[in-house]
Amino acid sequence: MKPGVFSQLYEQLVFAVRFRESLLSKPIRELLFPYISGIVSNLGHKSFIVNGYFDHVHVFYGRNPSVSTSDTVAAIKKSSAWFVNENRWFHGRFQWQDGYGAFSYGNGQIDNIYKYILFQEEHHSGKKFKHEYVEMLTEAGIVYDEKYLFDFFDVSDPDIFI
Repeated sequence: MKPGVFSQLYEQLVFAVRFRESLLSKPIRELLFPYISGIVSNLGHKSFIVNGYFDHVHVFYGRNPSVSTSDTVAAIKKSSAWFVNENRWFHGRFQWQDGYGAFSYGNGQIDNIYKYILFQEEHHSGKKFKHEYVEMLTEAGIVYDEKYLFDFFDVSDPDIFI
């Protein structure tokens, strides 16, 4: 950054595994999420926490204003997918779904957002990812069209959103 440039930008990214497959087991998350945090830091951002559940990821960071959100997401997805595929954790090719949610926060919200992301596993014992994501969009005042949400598959299956 240039001298005299000051910023305080806090952002949470949310994105899902392609086909919303539940591929991110706890042992994989324990290796993948620190790797993603490293990508965030290497882009000049301040990584606060990376966590998620079997089928999606939350990334909370202080954003470097010289790197756009879309470039950040592209770098995270590209490098982390490469990392997963290089480790051959799955028989097929691992990919992230297209799209993401990006949510901004003020300084006074950091602690609450951090805790929310920290306790994702407990959080998802009672809330499905689709419901969480739609709730986040709604609370942020984001108008969305259902056809542009992640692929959530058959909504009549009560267990599909776990």
